[in-house]
Amino acid sequence: MTITRSRAPKALAAAILCAVAALTATGATPAAAAIGPSFVDNFNGFDTGRWYKADGYSNGGVFNAGWRADHVWFSGGVMGLNLDNQSCPGGCSGKPYAAGEYRTTDLYSYGRFEARMKAVKNPGTVTSFFTYTGPSDGQPWDEIDVEILGKNTTQMQVNYFTNGVGGHETIINLGFDAANGYHNYAFEWWNGGTINWFVDGKLVHQENGSRGPLPTHPQRIMMNLWPGIGVDSWLGPFTYPGTTLTATYDWARYTRY
Repeated sequence: MTITRSRAPKALAAAILCAVAALTATGATPAAAAIGPSFVDNFNGFDTGRWYKADGYSNGGVFNAGWRADHVWFSGGVMGLNLDNQSCPGGCSGKPYAAGEYRTTDLYSYGRFEARMKAVKNPGTVTSFFTYTGPSDGQPWDEIDVEILGKNTTQMQVNYFTNGVGGHETIINLGFDAANGYHNYAFEWWNGGTINWFVDGKLVHQENGSRGPLPTHPQRIMMNLWPGIGVDSWLGPFTYPGTTLTATYDWARYTRY
């Protein structure tokens, strides 16, 4: 696997900040009850004690879809996130597409975060596994990302935000096509000052704070699939293929450190 630096345009960071503000304004995310313990979820069904399906709103900004709970599904030990051209009523701001997002009800601190997933291959899309917190949780915006961009599913983009400051994108050449099968994606977030990213158990990237302070606030574990708008230089232009796009997840796991 080879690694290259890649910076999204500054306008993208501003657009994402607007998206976070839009999410905060909805108040759609339930308040976290506690710092979550270690768990393994094999996605045999919807665990309402741990997870929340985003529904009836949009993150705004660069997200060109609204979230619908029925676009998160379970079958045969797999969780799926759909993206299609259905309407999204309510607070979706007239977005032309609907998509699925799955997030924990609790926040999680330092530890190992893992998911086994198969990404969508379609320019203009993002398949993700990440952690996030922000004003909707009464905290600064902190985030740690694993993103597969549908324009090139032989690569993974990693990134982190601390108090709303990102710009730490790195592109990992995977050596396989993430849309052709399931692979394990993980990151370790250490209190000692590092974030380590892994693919199929192999360390592929590390951040130690030399490019900017690392996140410190507990975060939600999240997965989503979405089409971009206004960020063609990053994601490529999105064209709906006329049939539902689906990202699938075999399991997710968190080990508290």
